[in-house]
Amino acid sequence: MSVNTSPVIDQFGVTSSSCHEKLLRFNFQSIKKRKNNSLMPSFSITKEFILRFNQTKNPKEEEKLLDLARKNILRCKRKLGLKTLGSGKHVHLPTAWTEVVYLAQCKGEIQDEALNMLYASLDHASFDYDHLPALFFVAESVLYRLYCDAFLKTYLYSVEIKLAKIGYLVFLRLFIYFLHGHLENFKQHLLRLQSYVYALSVSEELYYKYPNIFSNVQFILKTMEIMCKRELLSGSTFGSVENTKRYENIDSDMEHLQLNQAGYEVNHLLWHCVAAWSCVQKNSSQLNKVLKHLLFHKAQLQKKCWLDSTLALLVLGEAAKLNMACLKALMELMKHFLLSILSVQNQEETCKVNDFSWAWNVVYLYTTNLAEICLYAATSNLRKTAFVGFCDCRSLQKDILHMDKSEETPELRETSISGLLEYFSSKMSDNCDPVIWTGYYGLVYNLVKMLWELRGDEEQDGFRNIIWQTLQKTKNHEKDGRILNAVNIAQAELNDPTDPFANYSTEVSSNVGDEIFSKYIGWRIANTLSKLFFPSTDACVLPLKKPLIKRDQMKYLSKKDSMKKRVLHFTVREHPSMSELPMFPYPDFFTRADEELARIIDHHWQKELKTRQEEDAICEAKERKNKELEEENCFREIMKRREEKLHKHTKPYELPARTEVISLEKKMTPKIEVHGPEIQYMKETRIDTC
Repeated sequence: MSVNTSPVIDQFGVTSSSCHEKLLRFNFQSIKKRKNNSLMPSFSITKEFILRFNQTKNPKEEEKLLDLARKNILRCKRKLGLKTLGSGKHVHLPTAWTEVVYLAQCKGEIQDEALNMLYASLDHASFDYDHLPALFFVAESVLYRLYCDAFLKTYLYSVEIKLAKIGYLVFLRLFIYFLHGHLENFKQHLLRLQSYVYALSVSEELYYKYPNIFSNVQFILKTMEIMCKRELLSGSTFGSVENTKRYENIDSDMEHLQLNQAGYEVNHLLWHCVAAWSCVQKNSSQLNKVLKHLLFHKAQLQKKCWLDSTLALLVLGEAAKLNMACLKALMELMKHFLLSILSVQNQEETCKVNDFSWAWNVVYLYTTNLAEICLYAATSNLRKTAFVGFCDCRSLQKDILHMDKSEETPELRETSISGLLEYFSSKMSDNCDPVIWTGYYGLVYNLVKMLWELRGDEEQDGFRNIIWQTLQKTKNHEKDGRILNAVNIAQAELNDPTDPFANYSTEVSSNVGDEIFSKYIGWRIANTLSKLFFPSTDACVLPLKKPLIKRDQMKYLSKKDSMKKRVLHFTVREHPSMSELPMFPYPDFFTRADEELARIIDHHWQKELKTRQEEDAICEAKERKNKELEEENCFREIMKRREEKLHKHTKPYELPARTEVISLEKKMTPKIEVHGPEIQYMKETRIDTC
């Protein structure tokens, strides 16, 4: 079915009333079929309420219904735990997700806020087996809405962008559960999704001009293709081979993981990216050796099964937010990938054998990961490197503003944002490769969102100014409508009709649910995959099988036991501004417990060290005093023996007093007697010569 889509978003709105009625009928029929399911509790939001909200024309009734919807929004925010990363006694995610899906059918601001809340919750929520029924319900609702909006509307609506982003997070989570083998009991749910996936698969001509939506749609289709093929056809999922290998230069707990031929095979690249992330978390000295092995398998990034490639880049991107070596490895991977793909596609004979029509998905998702590193990396040096690169041969200003296509075509020096902008802009043409223009589109699209994310942050004024200059230069020199369209679509997604280039005075929004980028899903996935690939005794790994608990049985479970089944718990203090939020994901319970234990041990060690130093000082003083006393006694003994032998009271090196010397000389000098006759004789014998 051909639809005349406009390359620019001309209006914003929601689905028609007839489409709403179909969606309501579909959702409530699905709930009715699951009435016996204990995990789907009753809801306060009814079909009649949604229809009255959307169809009423009475101002008083409209105001009353709007006030009631806002109260439901506040209640859902508390159930979602938006300020505590989905943890707490008041949080129940399956119930909250279902209620938010119903609230998203109320047109206007309620719909926008409900979709923003759902996106934020799916981003930071932990992985729990009890979430699966609600996740499938959200997946059905999102696919149904995309199906209606894609085939019944002649324009692109902003709600489609949000639904595509939500669908990406939902199916990303379902794929992680698939790797754990949790979808064996949900084959009927997968069958229900297949009809919507088939309808969505013909949407290439509708979303081809919008890679931000089309990449999410392609991810949903690829995920469903893998899950349905393994679950519905072979009936088996995740299994490890007996002949697991160990790499010589990697820690002993990092065993190579393969899957059997009947299940899904995880490639070496994804495994090594998870290993690198684990080394960063553990501060392991083996990180460089793991990265060396990782780059050895960089050719696997060119395999047609690109789902593993995107997961590998996502996990390595999380490690790059904390470690410079991982960021360098990530950029080297993409540089090798781009040069290999573009060089192969330039050769006509090789291009017939190798089909790289999927490569743009990897490049586009890489640009998104790079933008997230620029915003949320742990240090300013990491953020600067992701934007500028490692090369300092030219100034940053010249790098960013170097977009004159009349000059010699530059080589791909680095895969940082500025390096890719320079490279892609120089190769843009009407018949350029999809990798070129989709990568360029992704950079511009994410730069607009980065500019919006940094608004009101005085500490990031310099970084925001560089982004502003880059986008302004793009608007002035780029004539391709596909690239200019990225600015308009990003602006529409942000629900901001003003010009982002002049919007300096806007303060940071205090709405926690209004998220632009995915801040936590990458860390959640990396943490879950590390526990799956490298299980340990102290790690809380998701169980391979977990039977459904009936509602009657849940009544007898204590609150303490039910809270223990939660995977992760977090506590986040409220901050006065978004700029004070941490730039990297929060650690899990065990990491924080280890850090606290290390802090306590270090505190007691410092106290013990101080006590030992004081005791050592006392012992040294005592030994020094004993030595002096011993020397004094020894000297006295020597003097006593000398006095007995020489009858002298002076010390060996001491001169006697002057009076004593004179008296001693008198005693020692002999007396000379002079006799008179002898003198007379001497006088007489004197000879006189004169």
